[in-house]
Amino acid sequence: MTDAARPRILGIDFGSKRIGLSVSDPLGIIATPYATIQNDKSVWERLKQIVGKESVSYIVIGMPRNLKGEQSHKAKEVEAFIVRLKSETTLEVFTWDERYTTMIAQQTLIDMNMNKKGRNAKSGQLDSMAAALILQSFLDSTKHAKSC
Repeated sequence: MTDAARPRILGIDFGSKRIGLSVSDPLGIIATPYATIQNDKSVWERLKQIVGKESVSYIVIGMPRNLKGEQSHKAKEVEAFIVRLKSETTLEVFTWDERYTTMIAQQTLIDMNMNKKGRNAKSGQLDSMAAALILQSFLDSTKHAKSC
């Protein structure tokens, strides 16, 4: 099977204005920031295009939780998005704890010497990096589960 034919996993960092995306490598080992798209009326068509282009087999979306591990107030918005996502793509969707991902993504971009303009929320770098962190955490967890 070629890399292009191997299914990938799409990671999503949901936001009311922007949605950060990441994609796994064909072996499901490494998550890479992919893109940030606007959360507007064309979001479903763009997501379906990406799912097809990248041969996505399933989706991991960050679920907002508070410090106690309970779902935050934003979780209802994410849950509604997941319901629509499942109907639009017919793919299985997993949720993953996204606590601290934006803060870690911000620090990662600083560590990469990205200037403040590049780290600006409007640039989308922060959202796609957060999506990559969510997906990488999921990949690392499932890798350990498979090796046990």
